[in-house]
Amino acid sequence: MLKPSDVFGRRLLLRSRQHRRGPFHVGVLVPTSGAMGLLGPCALACAALARDTWNAQGGLDGREVRLTLLNTSESTPGLAAAVRDLVDDGEVDALVALSNTAVCRQIADVVDARVPLIYTPMYEGSGLPAWVHAIGETPERQLLPAIAWLAGRYRPRRWYLLGNDYSWPRRTHALAAPAIQAGGAEVVRERYVPLGERNYDAVIDELIASRAQVLLLSLLTADAVHFCRAFERAGLGGRVLRLSTCVEENTVLGVGAANSEGLFVAAGYFDALDSDANQAFKERYRTRFGDRAPALNSASQSVYEGFAHLQRQAQGRRGPLLPGARDTRRGTYDAGRSPIYLGEACGLGIRPLRTLTDGPG
Repeated sequence: MLKPSDVFGRRLLLRSRQHRRGPFHVGVLVPTSGAMGLLGPCALACAALARDTWNAQGGLDGREVRLTLLNTSESTPGLAAAVRDLVDDGEVDALVALSNTAVCRQIADVVDARVPLIYTPMYEGSGLPAWVHAIGETPERQLLPAIAWLAGRYRPRRWYLLGNDYSWPRRTHALAAPAIQAGGAEVVRERYVPLGERNYDAVIDELIASRAQVLLLSLLTADAVHFCRAFERAGLGGRVLRLSTCVEENTVLGVGAANSEGLFVAAGYFDALDSDANQAFKERYRTRFGDRAPALNSASQSVYEGFAHLQRQAQGRRGPLLPGARDTRRGTYDAGRSPIYLGEACGLGIRPLRTLTDGPG
């Protein structure tokens, strides 16, 4: 069954096909600085790969697919105005966005349902307009099964929740706390820090004093890197387990192999997934960008999956379709029904351990 956002996107793009000629312009909104800036290079590469593959297939009814890039960092000046100008002037036919949800809401406010908006990363599962096509993982299918697995495996009694101070970590933790308590454990502290925080001394002191056995880590990419380095300097590696739904391969690279012991991650994609779809995708990615291509990860790779959704909205099942890295027997990636995996940081990567959720949740 199609989501309302799918129906909306198809209707809007059909109208666009009937009235517009020339290139099909896609606004690619990804972070190239700020807390999520580490995700930018891979996200841009995935967008370029999707564009090139789509054009090699003939584009959209013969129209060349072109990209317009904007930085969705939380600190980008004038982002909302830049998006408004693109839409007002008819310079984009659709938008594919990777950002935090607070930034996405700003984008949605100025777009105001005038062009389709595909929002690709994990998010809290609520708080976005119904017309925004959000394809990412949500806590019910991503985090809660991971909490249950960790509780069954290690039987921790004390959890510490740490996140950035905005809607996604707060909503995620609000769902996590009852699940933790249902397993017989307690949340000993819940703390939020500003985006871009670099001094974690007080957090580390409080974490030690709390005698927590598990840390639920909901800090965005660069912030997680700085925290995990402080965590290891305090000698907590291997003593306190860490569970995250936003740590990814770039974060692990930034943290370093010596600082990642006992770090578990739940996500819809890992670079090391051993599936035919992922191996084929990685071969295309490496062929296009070389052996030194930006590290693949769930958040950045979701931009490519966003283009796969956009293509299906724009042309239905007519013609060849973009083959995704997360495709299964059920078809293109959909976080509401595609598998969610648990991985463990190992060296400078993430080793998949098991499937947490497989099938509609």
